[in-house]
Amino acid sequence: MPEKHYRTCNLCEAVCGIEIEHENGEILSIKGDKDDPFSRGHICPKALALKEIYVDKNRLKSPVKRFGEDWREISWEDAFAEIAEKIGEIQTKFGRNAVAVYQGNPSVHNFGTLLNSGLLLKSLKTQNNFSATSVDQLPHHFAAWTMLGHPLLMPIPDLDRTGFFLIFGANPLASNGSLMTAPDVINRLNAVKKRGGKIVLIDPRRTETARVANEHHFIKPASDVYFLLAMIHVLFAENLVNLGRLEEFTDGIEVLREVSKDFSPENAEIKTGIAASEIKRIALEFADAKTAVCYGRMGVSVQKFGSLCHWLINSINILTGNFDRAGGAMFTRPAFDILQTAKGENVFNRWQSRVRKLPEFISELPVSALAEEILNGGDGQIRALFTSCGNPVLSTPNGAQLENALAELDFMVSIDIYINETTRHANIILPPATGLETSHYDVIFNTFAVRNTAKYSAPLFEKSPNAKYDWEIFQELAHHLNGKNEPLKLVPPEVKLDLGLKFGHYKLSLEELQKNPHGIDLGELQPCLPERLFTENKRINLAPGLLVNDLQRLRDDSSDTVDFPFALIGRRHLRDNNSWLHNSEILVKGKNRCTVLINSADAEKLGLQNNQFVKVSSRVGSVEIPCEITENIARGVVSIPHGYGHGRNGVKLDTATNHAGVSLNDLTDDTAVDDLTGNAAFSNTKVRLETVS
Repeated sequence: MPEKHYRTCNLCEAVCGIEIEHENGEILSIKGDKDDPFSRGHICPKALALKEIYVDKNRLKSPVKRFGEDWREISWEDAFAEIAEKIGEIQTKFGRNAVAVYQGNPSVHNFGTLLNSGLLLKSLKTQNNFSATSVDQLPHHFAAWTMLGHPLLMPIPDLDRTGFFLIFGANPLASNGSLMTAPDVINRLNAVKKRGGKIVLIDPRRTETARVANEHHFIKPASDVYFLLAMIHVLFAENLVNLGRLEEFTDGIEVLREVSKDFSPENAEIKTGIAASEIKRIALEFADAKTAVCYGRMGVSVQKFGSLCHWLINSINILTGNFDRAGGAMFTRPAFDILQTAKGENVFNRWQSRVRKLPEFISELPVSALAEEILNGGDGQIRALFTSCGNPVLSTPNGAQLENALAELDFMVSIDIYINETTRHANIILPPATGLETSHYDVIFNTFAVRNTAKYSAPLFEKSPNAKYDWEIFQELAHHLNGKNEPLKLVPPEVKLDLGLKFGHYKLSLEELQKNPHGIDLGELQPCLPERLFTENKRINLAPGLLVNDLQRLRDDSSDTVDFPFALIGRRHLRDNNSWLHNSEILVKGKNRCTVLINSADAEKLGLQNNQFVKVSSRVGSVEIPCEITENIARGVVSIPHGYGHGRNGVKLDTATNHAGVSLNDLTDDTAVDDLTGNAAFSNTKVRLETVS
């Protein structure tokens, strides 16, 4: 008799509830859970990959060790013992910082990894800690820390109550929301318009989200900072600044007024390609709206002024009083609150990378520095690397250089379920039990959600007797690295979860969540400032010195595009999630998505035909890729999707290899960063296009 299992899909940030019908260990169907109070029955195609990952014949289920080009299974005990021995030798001879760690994006999608990976870092005591944060959302965290006192106190659009949604460089219809956990986002966006509201999208590409927006405006890549400054200029010039109750605990208003004087809409028109009259109109409409929220995501994060952009986005919401109030930018109050015991403190530039002196932030160095830290000899050179559920060869800038660097390591360990473009360089791979075999609770994405909810998912299937959960792997690794001085007592993440729930805002418990498999609705976002601020004086800092001073870099900025006349940007598809779902046949089927988008006028000028292969070149490399001619991208801009490039030797991913595509990050430049934070500046990579004979 078929049974039904309810859980959260953890494959993207939307945390949709799903209903899985199964019988005798076989999955019969996966569909949206209509009784989930947050996702309301919504599902996207990615959820179907949960079955495909579970049954994937390429998925590793036991530790493997590389012998030349071959891989052989080894026991867990032998794997842990060899890792401890090799890492011990390297750190004894070359120092603690000779070992590095890289954690990929899926780390925060996995409950056990998130709550236990810190044990590895604590055991290694290395400053060479890297993650996907610095190729993704570091500027969000930096703005939150400088303005509000903590990098995880990030404002979230109150999407369900706003009347004006202004979007920069985000495509929620493809991402399902990002740093804005918003399942069923299409209906949430349509609801904005149904209640008389407006959606305005600013993006170099007419994305899927443009289909539901009232307006879309093409903008030159990486020029958003000028548009945002011009909006603030208009707010002050037209006497539209109205902080409301925020004024009682906000500092720096006059500083922002002064610095915005130099950035008029007329100046922004030259930089952005958007008419000054349109910029002014949008600013006036935003200020006049009963409720409004400005939101920016990947497109404004991964550019050389990404930190300035997120500071200014927050500032626009604050100056118009649309901050910490219904319909504006608000703060989630999660049931398991990772901020509950946090403290505001300095988390920036306490140390720097060895070669380029890029700054540390929240105990991480920018991953743009990883390859050079391996390739450049001398004291502190990285000689060993741990990677955890990440694929930096495809996900970080100048991936070919990193690929060469990995081959130079003395020793490498990967915690991963696949032999992919990165892990193929490992000496040992430790595969954790996968999604449907594990329990789940969304620690991070409940912190960034547009509504307060809580849900615990029990495992659907038992893991095989030889398998280990991710949390077991990290605890055992730490135990071996620390010398096995005491017997190991494994502690499941549910222990910490239950404790956090009981002492949290809602006084819940794991037992109560288990009784509610569809999840518990905890209500709309509520005002929480100034109490929830982490600044020492409990005040918002509207003009942080680090960011105000960085405006001089903007004033001095210039670029030469003669040799590389096109601006390259990335893009995402609803059935993609970085590089890690391309081994799912159901998700990659259909027409080829790995194409370079080019405006029809640019294509005509170059003499290109649709689907013709072109060579795209940048300072660091070149790829050959079919072109897709369209009106949905601005002139002078081209776009290649992120996460492809599976044609490398040694990759053991049958489906992905058959849909290999090319890697965007064989073109992006590791030297192009936001100088303030070191975050990668993917957007606006300068390239040229040539026909392939």
